[in-house]
Amino acid sequence: MINKRRVLVFPCGSEIGLEINRALANDIHFEMFGASSLPDHGKFVYKNYIEDVPFVDKVNFIDEINKICEKYKIDYIFPAHDSVVLKLAQYQNELKAQVITSCVETCEIARSKKKTYEVLKDTILVPKTYSINDKNIKYPVFIKPNVGQGSKGARRCNTKQELAVAYNNNKEIVICELLPGKEYTIDCFTNSNGELLFAKGRVRTRISNGISVNSRAINNPKFKEIALKINEKVKFSGMWFFQVKENLNGELVLLEIAPRIAGTMNLYRVLGVNFALLALYDKMGFDVKIITNNFDIEIDRALYTAYKTNIDYDCVYIDFDDTLIFDNKTNTNAIKFLYQAKNENKKIILITKHEKDVVQSLKEHYICKDLFDEIIHIAKADKKINYIKCKPAIFIDDSYSERKEVSEKLNIPVFDLDSIEALINYKN
Repeated sequence: MINKRRVLVFPCGSEIGLEINRALANDIHFEMFGASSLPDHGKFVYKNYIEDVPFVDKVNFIDEINKICEKYKIDYIFPAHDSVVLKLAQYQNELKAQVITSCVETCEIARSKKKTYEVLKDTILVPKTYSINDKNIKYPVFIKPNVGQGSKGARRCNTKQELAVAYNNNKEIVICELLPGKEYTIDCFTNSNGELLFAKGRVRTRISNGISVNSRAINNPKFKEIALKINEKVKFSGMWFFQVKENLNGELVLLEIAPRIAGTMNLYRVLGVNFALLALYDKMGFDVKIITNNFDIEIDRALYTAYKTNIDYDCVYIDFDDTLIFDNKTNTNAIKFLYQAKNENKKIILITKHEKDVVQSLKEHYICKDLFDEIIHIAKADKKINYIKCKPAIFIDDSYSERKEVSEKLNIPVFDLDSIEALINYKN
């Protein structure tokens, strides 16, 4: 039996935390644990979910994280928010598990835009910044919180009056020159020896709530040049990324750096660069290598739905025509659910009025008959309700009349094709 290393992600319901889970949940060497301060989507995707963890700014935060690490025998912690990255890095020596990020000095630089620009101003292009009393401010300007993430709190100010209002609301803003060109994120990986193994960019085509929701890979040799210069100046370990934007002359100017997983790093993950997995193996002392697929790719994200129900069932009755097979093709959602049910030791019964040899039809669609504990093949005039004997059960059928009769007379849950998704378990 493989001795799995235990990985804690906090906060696990952020886009970063969800990406870490997607990256690691199917690796047999690790067992995932998700923790959050408030109930979040992590509850629907982490099999091991811990809630009511103190917020990162609470005095007992580190003590509670240590209690979790001891109770669940956690080996590694992935911080999934910039404030958590810094906090855990600062307390690494007191923690009962190893934090997957760079050293505390790097995390402190990355958490402050002012400090980032100060450290790197002689190495790469950083934005021209102004003090609020600067008489040479050229409008419009762009303001953003000194400590922040994504594009939250960042905006353009066209006039002195607009800037004054913004400054009065938050005196910890950074006042920058306006960069009008395209914005890019460059995903990077540096091993424990300080060698930059990977640095490739993606364009942030569409942003929602400060998060990149549409992105595609961009090949620009300047990205690697900038990454190498940053890597020489700032000490990274594992995954990190930086963002740049074009100025009026088309030059790439730094926006920020971050020593953590980015939510859209899955763009390169599906090309073969699993940053979270690489970071873990690197921390474990392995000499990691990177292999990437060479094809064009674009990612687009939107809200997806996961469900939690109180359905208790031991048996699944499912129809064949227009249910398991739809438009003469295998219904992959139904198949996914059936294999999930099989993994959970549910009994699966195919009940059908199929006009042909049902076993042969299953074979033609590459569905193994052994997936079913029983196949009930009935006449067209017969009623399926007469054959549903196993309980508790659920019934899946495209026929409204069949579902209505089963629901009313047997009082069990019934599902059409569109509602199978409520039965899918996303927890790994």
